[in-house]
Amino acid sequence: MSTPAAAPREAPTPTTPPLVAYLLGLGDDALILAQRLGEWITRAPQIEEDIALGNIALDLLGQARVLLTRAGEVEGAGRDEDALAYLRDEREFRNVCLVEIPNGDFAVTMARQLVFSAYQYELWTALRHSGEPVLADLAAKALKEVAYHRDHATQWVLRLGDGTDEGHRRMQAGLDRVWPYVDELFTPDDAAAQLPGEAADPAALRARWTAYVEDVIARATLTVPTPTWHSRGGRAGLHTEHLGHLLPQMQHLHRAHPGARW
Repeated sequence: MSTPAAAPREAPTPTTPPLVAYLLGLGDDALILAQRLGEWITRAPQIEEDIALGNIALDLLGQARVLLTRAGEVEGAGRDEDALAYLRDEREFRNVCLVEIPNGDFAVTMARQLVFSAYQYELWTALRHSGEPVLADLAAKALKEVAYHRDHATQWVLRLGDGTDEGHRRMQAGLDRVWPYVDELFTPDDAAAQLPGEAADPAALRARWTAYVEDVIARATLTVPTPTWHSRGGRAGLHTEHLGHLLPQMQHLHRAHPGARW
């Protein structure tokens, strides 16, 4: 297991306006996790899960499209959602490292999904009142989607954690695997700090996230992990090696046929 390189947070440069950086961060989170969840299709433990995880991936992809399209509009450099998704290199992505880690077994995926969907639920709740109209409109729709994502993950964590001994062991191992990536979700973000009234302060989301997630963990007879290290740097373009493997798979077709229209 690798640890992403540590680095100080980088303020948006003059060529990256704060709103663009913020939109890219949220859009990249959704895009990369959608790609990861799509890897479960035909490999999930039940046929129903193929469909469920595929639908969650499509919801996240829809969020990513809106966010990346708006980022391109604000940037004003002629880049659309496809250019931002398929023609940026690893260091240009601003997603948190949590979403890029491999799926692992099903318990790892559900642990990651609980952590991230509970975070997104608080994020979109806050952004319903954003002064950026695109964010506010998206939040109203995405909140309904994420409520399902969070419930879906919750039910699996409860089922595995409070089920058989093997399920309990794997679910605890899944939480242990993803917990080093939790703090990065709530790390103060320079772009968000420059957008009062438009962005959500990540740190302000943590209390409600903690109350929900720790209640689920307790009901699942599991233990909140105490990691020995913490991920950081994703918003500044510093990622695990896993993103470097994921992007060629996601971007290959577009880059192999530049300018193609489908």
